[in-house]
Amino acid sequence: MSLDTAHDLRFKKLALIGCGLMGGSFALALRQAGAVEHIVGYSASQATRERAVQLKVIDQACNSVAEAVQDADLVLLAVPVGATQQSFAAMASALAPNALLMDVGSTKCDVVAAAENTLGDRLSCFVPAHPIAGKEVAGIEHAESTLYVNRRTILTPLTRTGIKQIANAQKVWTAIGSHVSLMKPDAHDATFAAVSHLPHMLAFAMVNGVMSQTEGAEFLDMAGPGFRDFSRIAASDSAVWRDILNANQHEVLKQVAHFRDALNAFENALKQGDTQALQQLIQQASDVRSAWHLQAGNACNKDATN
Repeated sequence: MSLDTAHDLRFKKLALIGCGLMGGSFALALRQAGAVEHIVGYSASQATRERAVQLKVIDQACNSVAEAVQDADLVLLAVPVGATQQSFAAMASALAPNALLMDVGSTKCDVVAAAENTLGDRLSCFVPAHPIAGKEVAGIEHAESTLYVNRRTILTPLTRTGIKQIANAQKVWTAIGSHVSLMKPDAHDATFAAVSHLPHMLAFAMVNGVMSQTEGAEFLDMAGPGFRDFSRIAASDSAVWRDILNANQHEVLKQVAHFRDALNAFENALKQGDTQALQQLIQQASDVRSAWHLQAGNACNKDATN
């Protein structure tokens, strides 16, 4: 493997653990960049493994995590965050000492803890990663090589992560079109509780709130672009978001409290008939949203969910 520059990027073997949208897109992007010779994959479902081969996302399906990572110089863990520790434990003894291991989880403190509990002396291989990319739809059929182009990927390396692994991780994501940033795991989780995890939970709750009413179906029939835009992320994968919200519950609950205070301010203005206060609250939000611009490295396509 040569990693002197992004243009020299070349891995002999990528082991993809989790053959879904995120992992499949990474494999396709790496192949398109000419940065990998051979791709193997493992998913718990045999049908998924076989489908990944049929779609030419991977070259070979493996029957276990350990088999997949054997002799791999690059390993991407692309499973729901709730399955992270189990996956680390399954690969620890088979992971090559100089391999680069990354994940794509939307939470980081729990992933770091899982790695520290299971990887032993292979912890130096691990660079936690969170690409800010995705779609409401899941599955290997929806993988695409351009998913990470012009998107931000956040790395949260550990104190024991190897310097070479950190540098190589930056080059890998850059090679497939992503913009790389570094953060501490706790800062990452606090940030994304505010700008991703809480918004998803609110979208889920809003849709459930509408549909819990007798007239919910009729209301939905009349919904327009505003409802469509606000509720888009409510169509996200339920198992994935169950794990994300549960893993980051401490930070998410902090954001719930802030949101409840903000919602109470609107409710009080309405109850009191205070139109001036109501307009001020709306204008405050409008000014912030109007001034905000999506950063280039976060250039989300309309299907982004993370």
